[in-house]
Amino acid sequence: MDGLPGQPTEGYGEAIVLPEINADHFEIKTNLLQLVQANPFYGRESENPHAHINSFKRITSTLRFRNVPNDVIKLMMFPYSLEGAAKTWYEKEPPNSILTWEDLVTKFVNQFFPPSKTTHLKNEISRFTQKFEETFSEAWERFKELLRACPHHGFTELTQVDTFYNGLNENEQDSLNAAAGGNLLSKTTREALNIIENKSKVRYSRNRSNVSTCSKTDERIDKLADQLLTLVEIVSKKVVTSAPVKVVEETCVTCGGAHSLYNCPATDNNQASVCATTGTYNQVNPPNRVSNQMASPGFAPMQNNGQNRFNQNQVQGNNFNRGNNFHGN
Repeated sequence: MDGLPGQPTEGYGEAIVLPEINADHFEIKTNLLQLVQANPFYGRESENPHAHINSFKRITSTLRFRNVPNDVIKLMMFPYSLEGAAKTWYEKEPPNSILTWEDLVTKFVNQFFPPSKTTHLKNEISRFTQKFEETFSEAWERFKELLRACPHHGFTELTQVDTFYNGLNENEQDSLNAAAGGNLLSKTTREALNIIENKSKVRYSRNRSNVSTCSKTDERIDKLADQLLTLVEIVSKKVVTSAPVKVVEETCVTCGGAHSLYNCPATDNNQASVCATTGTYNQVNPPNRVSNQMASPGFAPMQNNGQNRFNQNQVQGNNFNRGNNFHGN
């Protein structure tokens, strides 16, 4: 019996339609199926369906059967490479909806790598720009990773070289031009790719040089900072321990007392008198008049010969004045 009465038979067929195989004794070995199942595709967000297709094709390309096309082998074995959500997707595909290997790849990629994701990655490739502080080697590796993430991007090698070159900073562009002996873009695509690859291989020695240079620079900066801190400490100690400023005390030039000339109790601002302390006769001038004043510190005392002679004559003539004995000629 082909089936029980009333039992539905539609909707349970395989999605893949296998062509008729004319080979005799054709059989896929169990160890080959296990090899395919060892690296299954689950349909997770982090998985790339293109990478799974490429891996699957490498395994099946090693199989050779007489009178059996390789695409037929791939169609037979591909369902065994699916697990989880990917396996559920395949089982829900309409029966007899996949006729060729190209049909299977198209349906599989569109399901787990939708056109919106393709558009996003293609835009990232087109707008590639070297990041700040990103080395040439790092930029080249990142650009190649973008290409690998979207292998169906459709960019030719010439477009890839042009996009990468224009995304570099000016220093890296000049370096590539120098390595090319002119404009890099004037070279053939293969020559330009070789120059880029050769330049990217020197990243290790250059990075070690940069590390050494940065290390020496950091050491000089640390040493300078220590010197500045030491200098600040020395200056601070000097400021704290410096001797206090001595206040200049006033001294009377007439009697030697601890007061100014104009505050001397033994003098009158307008009259000549004898200082009680020293018994010296002194002619005191008004405050605005310059006479017998103490010189500023650091300057030699000024000699006022005219005033001194006047005072001397005045002192010598005291007896004459006291007696009022004026004798004319």
